[in-house]
Amino acid sequence: MTPAKTQPERMFGVVVVGVGRAGSVRIRDLQSPQLPPSPLKLIGFVSRRELGNINEAKQISLQDALSSAEVDVAYICSENVSHEEYIRLFLNAGKHVLVEYPMALSLASAQELWKIAEEKGKILHEEHIELLTEDYAFLKNEVAGKQLLEGSVYFTGGPLEEERFGFLAFSSIARLSRLVSLFGELAFISATMEEQKENQYLKMTANLETVDKRPLTWIEERGPGLKREWHINFLFDSDRLESIPPPTQGHKNIFLRDQEIFVKKLLGQMSTEDLAKEKKHILHCLGIADEIQKHCQHLKKEGSSAGAEGTV
Repeated sequence: MTPAKTQPERMFGVVVVGVGRAGSVRIRDLQSPQLPPSPLKLIGFVSRRELGNINEAKQISLQDALSSAEVDVAYICSENVSHEEYIRLFLNAGKHVLVEYPMALSLASAQELWKIAEEKGKILHEEHIELLTEDYAFLKNEVAGKQLLEGSVYFTGGPLEEERFGFLAFSSIARLSRLVSLFGELAFISATMEEQKENQYLKMTANLETVDKRPLTWIEERGPGLKREWHINFLFDSDRLESIPPPTQGHKNIFLRDQEIFVKKLLGQMSTEDLAKEKKHILHCLGIADEIQKHCQHLKKEGSSAGAEGTV
């Protein structure tokens, strides 16, 4: 006879802030029975919209979420531009925080948030589902032990409003995170941004370099009608990699896997070395995104001064 699964000794009350795609998945995962049983208990959700209940999860006010002794953890699943403010509020209220990437839209802000978390003795976890997918596992295996000569990642997708999601290097930082995870820390070399606001079109090209001076190009193109897909071209000393097989499970339960990593942090089951490595990775990626944004803004300012339009 299988022994009954006992409840965890410590339970953590969770509130989900924002109920878009990510927030809805987080609510679903928190409500689904887990084996072994999860130490997380959904208290409710916060939204600017009046939604009532969602699958028996109750809507509560932001102030109640911040002040409630029942709430130990906040999941920040709102639009990117509001991540920093919500993280700051919940950390200062003494809550642990899980936030969808990016945690902030500048390196300086992220560093400040991490400082608050450390001063408060709270976990600040930035989600990185891009490192939990089948295609990333395939890439990691394929590049292992090979010497990169040059490479590129080219992603296309629908429009993204900068006012809601931030500058493209931040809103699309998943691609950069993968490049850093595959090839180590990168140096920023240069970048350009083509923008057609009337057509909701953006194309960013960032030129990066590995520690051994191998060029990597990251291209992000967004606009109406552009299919969500990404292309790779990595030239190694032994061969070239240009395609990724389709996932067999459709990236199953990657948000749940991310939650499991977060739970390990809450329970003190992740080593200080692994925590420091993850923090370094996140801040490095945010730092590169910051450099790309500043460079493109500088070019745009110079172009405006010269009366140029269109491409920066």
